[in-house]
Amino acid sequence: MDKDKNVYCVIMAGGGGARLWPKSRWSKPKQFLDIFGTGKSFIRMTYERFARIVPTENFMVVTNIQYKDMVLEHIPELDQSQILCEPIGRNTAPCICYAAYSLRKRNPEAKMIVTPSDHMIMQEEEFREIVNELLDFITDHDVLMTVGLTPSRPETGYGYIAAEIEDGSEIKPVKAFKEKPTLSVAKEYLSAGNYFWNAGIFIWNAHTLEQAFRTYCPAMASVFDLLTPCFYRDDEQERVDELFPTCESISIDYAVMEKASGIYVFPASFGWSDLGTWGSLHTRLPHDNHHNACVGENVKLIESQNCIVHVPKNKRVVIQGLDGYIVAEKNGTLLICKLQDEQRIKEFSK
Repeated sequence: MDKDKNVYCVIMAGGGGARLWPKSRWSKPKQFLDIFGTGKSFIRMTYERFARIVPTENFMVVTNIQYKDMVLEHIPELDQSQILCEPIGRNTAPCICYAAYSLRKRNPEAKMIVTPSDHMIMQEEEFREIVNELLDFITDHDVLMTVGLTPSRPETGYGYIAAEIEDGSEIKPVKAFKEKPTLSVAKEYLSAGNYFWNAGIFIWNAHTLEQAFRTYCPAMASVFDLLTPCFYRDDEQERVDELFPTCESISIDYAVMEKASGIYVFPASFGWSDLGTWGSLHTRLPHDNHHNACVGENVKLIESQNCIVHVPKNKRVVIQGLDGYIVAEKNGTLLICKLQDEQRIKEFSK
């Protein structure tokens, strides 16, 4: 199948992945790790997922400047001009705005797929079919599209998208974006039937998003209006280093999606997880008869259950009598933490 030359994939790869400490660290965050021991990092799997529908030259990675060489190491098919470097993290809105303005200068007809770099998708063929369907939809409709995942449990670790109940079509208008809920609220969302996990995957025309920034986030739009003449010039990075830090640190949901009209969601089920926590990783790894999940070639669990163990191949580990614990080691740092307390790992790592 011929690939549409107007379709671009923007991979967001600037995060620090602190919730998977000590495996994921600022020096080498989650997107560059081979968590499953398959020989492929998350960012590599993300590239391969979209490479079947997006031309190689139409990929763009937005990352922290210190990760530029790491991105090229994991995706050697790209050249340096395809890496947009943030001098400082400013959340997803400035990241996506930078990519949109850059693509608009390169190709005014650009269609954007925006994706995190560190998620897992099990049914990739089904996922690509959905992406192609949504690309067709934005060809004929000037809207902002997001993908929502049908929840399988009352999850408190994800944000939610509320769709209009009365709309019977496959692609539904968005009623509201919701923050990570309490367990009781998550149970209400699950029973309501019109709430979907927010996967952080977006599809839109670059010109539609640019106009949305001008309308709902004009200060940020002004920054990138100043930067646009420098794009694809030798002084681009110098100017970005100067002006990018003046952008507000804000998510795309807060900056645009919660304010704009013409927002639509496609509810789907394709085996998605952001694998942002040890608990989410525990659900995706194979389990033994006692619901333990292990990555490591020399791990012995005795009278233990409901644990996740992630250690280097050459590390011998013997664990006795644990129930519901994380045991993770990297570069001499060992974490032993109750799974139920994993939200405190950021605090522990300081």
